[in-house]
Amino acid sequence: MDFNHLQNLGITLTILGWFSAMVSCILPMWKVTTFIDSPTMEDQVTWEGLWMSCMMLSTGQMQCEVYDSLLALPQDLQAARAFYIVALLVGLIALVVYLAAANCTTIMENKDFKPCLALTSGIILITSGVLTLIPICWTANTIIHDVHNPLLLESQKRELGASLYLGWAASGLLFLGGGLLCFTYCFGRSKFIHIIQFTTPQLWSSRSVEVTTLD
Repeated sequence: MDFNHLQNLGITLTILGWFSAMVSCILPMWKVTTFIDSPTMEDQVTWEGLWMSCMMLSTGQMQCEVYDSLLALPQDLQAARAFYIVALLVGLIALVVYLAAANCTTIMENKDFKPCLALTSGIILITSGVLTLIPICWTANTIIHDVHNPLLLESQKRELGASLYLGWAASGLLFLGGGLLCFTYCFGRSKFIHIIQFTTPQLWSSRSVEVTTLD
């Protein structure tokens, strides 16, 4: 697999990870609660996300409500919203940097500098993956801690939502994509050094032949 194929694979995984992180941020499925309402004896499923909360009744009706204030969110979801916004912006910056590093673009005319931009893009993407992973693990740890808390009622305990699993997958894809872009820099650099080491003895031998013939 050559330099271009590694870059294409890395940027494909990166785009998938970035869009997965964005979907995880939008969907209101971070925390899930299933309980039976005592007066009506109906099953109710409550979903809590970063931007809204939704309630699904046993009749199939769904009611969603956008949070009026940031203070209405729990502490872990407040931090998750901030981390996710920064992570998406950092990932977008990394994609813009990669456009200059791609061989199919002419934004950067100096081809020798493009591997350095690919390395920079990979490091930024790994940072974006870390920023995505922190709120996911924080929220999951809070949910697990509340489940084992005997002081909380069953209706107050939450379960891991689909957005958390999607966030874990997104951070993994960002890690893989950024790692591959960093590897392309090392791969291109080692290949460049190998070419220099291979051609230098030939150049010296050709010069020695010229000197001998002149003598």
